[in-house]
Amino acid sequence: MSLDNLKPKVTEIVSNTNETVENRLLQICELLDSNINYYNWVGFYFRNGNKEELKLGPYVGAPTDHTIIPFGKGICGQVALSNQNFVVPDVAAQDNYIACSITVKAEIVIPIFLNGENIGQIDIDSNTHNPFTEADERFLEFVCEKVSEII
Repeated sequence: MSLDNLKPKVTEIVSNTNETVENRLLQICELLDSNINYYNWVGFYFRNGNKEELKLGPYVGAPTDHTIIPFGKGICGQVALSNQNFVVPDVAAQDNYIACSITVKAEIVIPIFLNGENIGQIDIDSNTHNPFTEADERFLEFVCEKVSEII
């Protein structure tokens, strides 16, 4: 399924007020994981209160020990500070990378903004080298905009 064809499904999930926010976020993870073959781990991290750290939210994929990530550490921690998308075509080439699994080859992290403030992010790992395109960035920005509506 193409990324554009997933947009209405994301909107449908976000709009389902009969589900909790946690369940809707998990459903988004499941939707992306099951429909995009190079998305091998899909999850959300959110700012942990007033602390300078991210806390793992709903995700789909292999279990991770990285439930808390300090700002500045790893790709997710860098996005928390930079407020910019971060696409990593080859994680082995990154100095400040937190390895979750030896199978991960690439990562993309897109921040979620609420009222101009970076409140979290979607994090996607891929077991394929350099799979992410500008289309992935634009699609995930759309996902993050939709998620910000329910946070």
